[in-house]
Amino acid sequence: MALQALKNINRAQSAVEAPKDKGFPALLEKYKGEIARALPKHINPDRMVRIALTAFRMTPKLGECDPRSVFAAVIQSSQLGLEVGLMGEAHLVPFGDQCQLIPGYTGLMKLARQSGLVQDIYAHEVRVNDKFTLKLGLERGLEHEPLTGPGGFPASDEERGDVVGFYAVAVFKDGSRTFVAMSRKEVERIRDNSRGYQAAKRFKKESVWDSDFVAMGLKTAIRRLCKFLPKSPELATALALDAVSEQGKAQNLNLNDVIDGTYAPVVIDEETGEVLEESAKPTPVAAEAKKDAPAAQAAAPTANGKLTAAIKAMEGAKTIEALDEVYIRAEVELEGADLEALMREYRRIKANIDSLI
Repeated sequence: MALQALKNINRAQSAVEAPKDKGFPALLEKYKGEIARALPKHINPDRMVRIALTAFRMTPKLGECDPRSVFAAVIQSSQLGLEVGLMGEAHLVPFGDQCQLIPGYTGLMKLARQSGLVQDIYAHEVRVNDKFTLKLGLERGLEHEPLTGPGGFPASDEERGDVVGFYAVAVFKDGSRTFVAMSRKEVERIRDNSRGYQAAKRFKKESVWDSDFVAMGLKTAIRRLCKFLPKSPELATALALDAVSEQGKAQNLNLNDVIDGTYAPVVIDEETGEVLEESAKPTPVAAEAKKDAPAAQAAAPTANGKLTAAIKAMEGAKTIEALDEVYIRAEVELEGADLEALMREYRRIKANIDSLI
């Protein structure tokens, strides 16, 4: 019943029930109880509502967006396990009359750690007066010694000089490491290919690349690193949402899909803007039938034995940690519609496990 109550938002007459000047706060207040019952067990609904309202009020232009799109972005963020606003894990950003959900680099790092296979992940900028050594080949290595001041403490950014590059490092549970290093020119090339940045320049507006270049550079390095990491469904979705936004495209956060856990953004290469994978959203009839069908039957149309085996293995998981491990090992062998089907089944099974905790 909670899910259906939330879906009824789409049927509401926004001009009557949710006027745009106060529509989003009104929706949050009206559906607070349903939100609490629909969210994953580890999400505190009161805290989510409070943080979402703060983020909404800090960006006045969100009041010009369809309140249902803001609501969908907040629910999607909560399902990913990210908090919008001041913590920088995710941001609510106006895109015409729609709200988009933009993961921050701290949010991407959080999701990478939560995959269960990444023990730590971090990124740093390198400045011209730092000591930086990069070694590739059979024995890879990376050393970074920031310029220090009195007492051996890090010098100021002004003393360290201009930013010349970025790197990101991931430490796996077995202690092994992987990293990426990117020059400033390489990061700026990716920035210049971003349609969002191009639009800001065309209309002579300041973009986040102008106001916070270092944070965007760190995020670019983290995104590059994530290509080489095992990805949970949450991390994969966050990366896709971010890439879509960077290329100036609509995320199409449909409220019903978000509530059902079937939302899947178009997958875009953030460096080239090339569409790598179109979202294969089920029709309403197919989605309804899927709810009543066993997992193996839902997967049968793909005729993919690997998918069926992976879903069966996920069905046997008794904990979220075990479920995550099965998913991460399976997702590297699937792609396209099969990968989306795996992700949907993961979310369904995860919700079932959550309900038993």
